[in-house]
Amino acid sequence: MAGGITETGELYSPYVGLVYMFNLIVGTGALTMPKAFATAGWLVSLVLLLFLGFMSYMTTTFVMEAMAAANAQLRWKRMESHKEEDDDDSSTASDNDVLIQENYDRSEKQPILSVQRHGSPNIFEISDRVEMGQMASMFFSKVGVNLFYFCIIIYLYGDLAIYAAAVPLSLMQVTCSATGNHSCDVEASTKYNDTDVCWGPIRRIDAYRIYLAVFTLLLGPFTFFDVQKTKYLQILTSLMRWIAFAIMIVLALIRIGHGQGEGHPPIADFSGIRNLFGVCVYSFMCQHSLPSLVTPISSKKHIAQLVLLDYVLILAFYSLLSFTAIFCFHSDSLMDMYTLNFTGCDVVRLAVIRFFLGLFPVFTISTNFPIIAVTLRNNWKTLFHREGEMYPWVVDRVVFPIITLVPPILVAFCTHDLESLVGITGAYAGNGIQYVIPAFLAYYSRKDTKLVFGSGTVNKHKSPFRSTFWVGFVLVWAFSCFLFVTANIILSETKL
Repeated sequence: MAGGITETGELYSPYVGLVYMFNLIVGTGALTMPKAFATAGWLVSLVLLLFLGFMSYMTTTFVMEAMAAANAQLRWKRMESHKEEDDDDSSTASDNDVLIQENYDRSEKQPILSVQRHGSPNIFEISDRVEMGQMASMFFSKVGVNLFYFCIIIYLYGDLAIYAAAVPLSLMQVTCSATGNHSCDVEASTKYNDTDVCWGPIRRIDAYRIYLAVFTLLLGPFTFFDVQKTKYLQILTSLMRWIAFAIMIVLALIRIGHGQGEGHPPIADFSGIRNLFGVCVYSFMCQHSLPSLVTPISSKKHIAQLVLLDYVLILAFYSLLSFTAIFCFHSDSLMDMYTLNFTGCDVVRLAVIRFFLGLFPVFTISTNFPIIAVTLRNNWKTLFHREGEMYPWVVDRVVFPIITLVPPILVAFCTHDLESLVGITGAYAGNGIQYVIPAFLAYYSRKDTKLVFGSGTVNKHKSPFRSTFWVGFVLVWAFSCFLFVTANIILSETKL
């Protein structure tokens, strides 16, 4: 069940954890970033990327602080439970039982800093994997918990819609060779319409929907069962990701070095900021997976510094990928999925590389789709679950999987505009998960820690942004972004 406490799992070194976090953050969003950069202008894009990277790092430290506070709460409850059991075993009279209960009740109302001082010095050590749903249950009210699940469910729906559109889009671009996608006398920058012919009477949009149907039939059934990502599958997809990114950066640098760069991006174009904001937020998303990522790290002494290093490396990588793209290709020819810019002979003469880059999203995204679908299904179950009750078989095995699978497939059927899908998902649900929820977790976990452990207690994993000002700043920024994106969408629709 989503949001529960699970075992830590096999431990790994801080540097392995750094690599895992890098791989988690640098995903599908990175492939849509070059077009967003070209649309918004290189200077505006760089400034916004740096600022959103800083904001994401801040909220990541908020989540880690809340994880440490949650671990301290769990550890204290276990200590109290053992103490109560020992007292019960040693008691021989009902008067003693009453006295113990009175002492226990008093201890629940008084700060327990003295207990921490005489007990374990590592009460804030992150050793139990406490997922965000469990932290929400510990620190939020019932309304807050429901809002948390609503936010993460919307985000996962957006994630699935992006995945469901990206795979058929890549297959359509690669296989519709009859129109010249892979013909060496046609440039890769040639733009096609959905109504153009693909094979015979089949249009490109028809081919896209055929692939979407096949994708649904092949991967949709996994939503009805439990699946797990294997270690070897992780290694394979990570290896493919890095080979693909390295090839694209090197090829773009070679073209620019040979004077074949076609890109002349503007310095600033504020009409493209809406999508750029959503893409950048989506591309820095890791907060919801931090418990699974950080908890197994063997030594967390310098975890905040290592995470900062990770963000610096990710910023450098995003900048390198996007800048080589926007100066290599004309802004009008940049595809929603950047890999598709390398499917023409004018860019890559080697057919193996063309097909590898063109089909790269198919392999990596297809392995993630069932995992995300099962996660979403379990979050639905958690949201409606009542203590001590069981779902009927039909509801558990049929209704929840169907409401998980159908909406994102319908969205993908209606549109394959990945830039907009990523932008909207990041700007709304991503805004909540990356900014609002971590800020409230930090605020309420600090408040709860002060109440339970006393005002003199110091959380060893407390965020460097300790002032309440930073929590308020994040919330004001999130609200401002919500208003800006909404107003931008309304104004754009009004113009149309």
